[in-house]
Amino acid sequence: MKIVVVGPGAFGIKHLDGLKNIDSAEVVGLVGRDAAKTQAVADEYAIPNVYTSLEEALESDADAVILCTPTQMHAAQAIACMKAGKHVQVEIPLADSWEDAQEVLKVQEETGKVCMVGHTRRFNPSHQYVHNKITAGELNIQQMDVQTYFFRRKNINAKGEPRSWTDHLLWHHAAHTVDLFAYQAGSKVVKANAIQGPVHPELGIAMDMSIQLLAENGAVCTLSLSFNNDGPLGTFFRYICDNGTYIARYDDLVDGRENAIDVSQVDVSMNGIELQDREFVAAINEGREPNSSVAKVFDCYRVLYELEQQLNAQ
Repeated sequence: MKIVVVGPGAFGIKHLDGLKNIDSAEVVGLVGRDAAKTQAVADEYAIPNVYTSLEEALESDADAVILCTPTQMHAAQAIACMKAGKHVQVEIPLADSWEDAQEVLKVQEETGKVCMVGHTRRFNPSHQYVHNKITAGELNIQQMDVQTYFFRRKNINAKGEPRSWTDHLLWHHAAHTVDLFAYQAGSKVVKANAIQGPVHPELGIAMDMSIQLLAENGAVCTLSLSFNNDGPLGTFFRYICDNGTYIARYDDLVDGRENAIDVSQVDVSMNGIELQDREFVAAINEGREPNSSVAKVFDCYRVLYELEQQLNAQ
């Protein structure tokens, strides 16, 4: 399968590292605004074609596109890919507005193309381990307690490099947990509350946020997010269940007493991004809907919209 990756930044590199382990995937093009930087990455990964615009890449014979671009571009670019006849995986978030999310789903249904969103937590072995126990009927979630913490008082990316766009706690980072909570609880979010701290004078975004979620089946979620945290960075999930407690730190998992749990045999890799890409490629090859398709994660964006309305009214 011929794939074009758009965006040679921090997450584009993560996808390139994952895709090189998938035998049926061939990266045939890389798109980036800086031609020299993009060429350097293409040379490192032996990618034959470099483009400076998505439009140019969409004229190629590639089968699929993976979008690792600024949040504000995701919806429009995903739509452009599908209308050009390409399958598309768009990094999280799908969109930064409810209207745009609705439009992406509409175009997916019209074109029939695979449109998958990078909700990586569905694929991390640690979260898969918990999900497998839930689907096997061994436990149910009572509460998820989640902390998403970064130190981003300057506009930098995951590699510590200057970023050309501004990240967002609600539409990006909260999206991971809002979707994962409903996915793991197996129940729709029926109530959501949010408060936020002061808006940064230069970045124009809230740097701290607190979110509460209630699922239809009674499970609850408490989510704390911050760009002010000067300490361990990342997202840490505590699953409080009716039959055990689990703490997930990306691909690592421990029980409630910090005893390590081996998740190395949960899937074919310990790399969540690689597993995400494997699902994308497999869904296309098998002509099926992928886990984290736009339809399956769509309700997450309804909840984010409702939370945004609350925050704007504060």
